[in-house]
Amino acid sequence: MTLDDIPLFSALKGRLSYLTQREAVISQNVANSDTPGFRPHDLAPFTIPDGGLGGQLQMAQTNSADLVGSGGVKGGPHGSRTWTPTVSPDSETRLDGNQVVLEEEMMKLTDARMNYSTAIGLYEKSLSLIQLALKAPGKP
Repeated sequence: MTLDDIPLFSALKGRLSYLTQREAVISQNVANSDTPGFRPHDLAPFTIPDGGLGGQLQMAQTNSADLVGSGGVKGGPHGSRTWTPTVSPDSETRLDGNQVVLEEEMMKLTDARMNYSTAIGLYEKSLSLIQLALKAPGKP
């Protein structure tokens, strides 16, 4: 069993991959802020496909009065997914046709960086909880 088999770690890995790709797209926008006619791009918001965590969560009917779930989610690991950048709506256009607003790009970059730090923190805390669970009782 690997960490990718645990739904929480699979989702966090996908989130980190998404944020890495989003930072690259934002960096390209900033690099092209002086290119005539350039339109900024961004990624669609991160979602876990089909509402599940890597197809590993399923509702079990343990009692005849329980509601029945809709089944598992199919799909590959979140870390292998790639997101396609799309053109962002423009808030202002300069005379040369460039639509990059550096202030907006810096806000997006700060948001992505804070989300990345949060996901890393959750990953580390979850890993430490697993390590704590694996320790023998009474041993440091």
